[in-house]
Amino acid sequence: MKLATIILSLYLASSSSAADLPASDAARKLGGKSKSARKLIAEAAEAEAEVEPPPPRSAAEISALTSSVKTIFSLEDIKGILPHRYPFLLVDKVVEYEQGKRAVGIKSVTLNEPHFTGHFPDRPIMPGVLQVEALAQLAGIVFLQMEGASELGAVFFFAGVDGVKWKKPVVPGDSLVMEVEIKKWNKRFGIATATGRAYVDGEMAVELDEMKFALAK
Repeated sequence: MKLATIILSLYLASSSSAADLPASDAARKLGGKSKSARKLIAEAAEAEAEVEPPPPRSAAEISALTSSVKTIFSLEDIKGILPHRYPFLLVDKVVEYEQGKRAVGIKSVTLNEPHFTGHFPDRPIMPGVLQVEALAQLAGIVFLQMEGASELGAVFFFAGVDGVKWKKPVVPGDSLVMEVEIKKWNKRFGIATATGRAYVDGEMAVELDEMKFALAK
């Protein structure tokens, strides 16, 4: 079987059109060239079928996958920055923070949230507007700690959003990992803009080109 793999590799190296295909698909593409190549089709397919799945992981191993992610602002810290409260506080913790520049936060989505009662009863999906609101709150955590913000007031108003695109449904059990980046900050008038995006399991769930905010007393 190892010899077949080596021979198949030589076939792949000789055909640029098949070089990026899986072994069995590439063998089929080259299969009409000779009996030996056709033989490799079966051997390659058999070899792929023999690949064993990874061993099951323990809870400790899975938990350790996020051991390098440190909490910068806990939920208690966030409640000291934002005026929002349950059921409308949509940022559970902040894990990356650059003063006046950007932040990465996490929203843990659970079925206990009241909007899932009606959205939708048979297929719960986090409303897209709440995903945008969660990004806006994360941006607010940055804005409300910027120079001069405390002089203008502790409430920030969501003034507009442009270029929103939803990529995949966000459902109970998901961890929505959000990132916002500050683009403009007018200290005199308390006006700010930011971009935002959020991911689930490494796949983008929502992105937006610009959010606009105004701070007021």
